[in-house]
Amino acid sequence: MTAVVMEQLPLAIVPEPQPSFDNFLAGANAAAVDDLRALACTSLPSPPVYLWGPAGCGKTHLLRALVRRCEGAAQGAAWFDAATPLPWHIAPGCALAVIDRCDALGEAAQHAAFALFVEAADRGLQVAAAGRLPPVDLALRDDLRTRLGWGPVYALQPLDDELTRAALLGEAWRRGIALPDEVVTHLLTHFPRDLGHLMHLIDRLDRYALAQGRRLTVPLLRRMLADQAVEAAP
Repeated sequence: MTAVVMEQLPLAIVPEPQPSFDNFLAGANAAAVDDLRALACTSLPSPPVYLWGPAGCGKTHLLRALVRRCEGAAQGAAWFDAATPLPWHIAPGCALAVIDRCDALGEAAQHAAFALFVEAADRGLQVAAAGRLPPVDLALRDDLRTRLGWGPVYALQPLDDELTRAALLGEAWRRGIALPDEVVTHLLTHFPRDLGHLMHLIDRLDRYALAQGRRLTVPLLRRMLADQAVEAAP
């Protein structure tokens, strides 16, 4: 009789947390968070707010937190980014327009974004935006670049080692993953400080460990990456 080996597979029963100001580790970005919190609580027109920084520093998280706060106050919000199909429209009842990934806007999207600013000004709507570069360095049309820099511009700083470690361990605990400290140290030493990317890697390692019937270790992480590199090779 041939033995059948059954792999143990994890059950995805823990939903992803919705981005909010409360579950964002501010670190050195407290001023930006405080400004966005205040922005979400006012009905008065304010200058546009622009966030910039490297991938994984929390730009999109904060913009989505702002949208959720507005929607929680029964105010609509319109979301646009480089991948949003044209034309762009702000629906009636919106109090906020968000433009993410400004550094990736193509020519047509730049035209749409500028028109968005004009419409927002005419209707007294708030605008918040984000990109990987400050407005002055964006390869965009001059009038759009100027409007993105009209108001407060915040350079978001990545979390330091201590806060990144705390964020990874806290999220692993929430998902029921027994994450050894030495694995976290290895991740912080050898991979980019992008929390989304690191948690995705931890999820992959957790599934791999369950399938192998092993606990999470640095050698197992290396083995998983080597196996997946072989699978991805042409």
